[in-house]
Amino acid sequence: MRFMIFVIDNENNLANGNEMEQIDLFNEMLQANNHWIYAAGLGAPKSAKLIDNREDIDSLSFKSLFDSKDYYSGFWLIEAPDEGSAILLAKAGSKACNRRVELRPFL
Repeated sequence: MRFMIFVIDNENNLANGNEMEQIDLFNEMLQANNHWIYAAGLGAPKSAKLIDNREDIDSLSFKSLFDSKDYYSGFWLIEAPDEGSAILLAKAGSKACNRRVELRPFL
């Protein structure tokens, strides 16, 4: 089964100094245990472009869809045998990046 782990961030989050090292170790663990599919960071909401071209309306807004202090700053796409295993991996990812995370099935 595939799952997406979204990293939840906000402008008030402060790095604890070793997050990148911990994220690298988490990524290495995912890879070593065949859970790794892909991971990436995402630009801040201020860099978002909201586009709607349904029925050729050609709408472009320089903003995010969501108006919230919280936003997704990255994600992991993982492989896990079941939801329980994915939850354990998400907990480890949350600890590694020092952020809350959201877990969803990848359909």
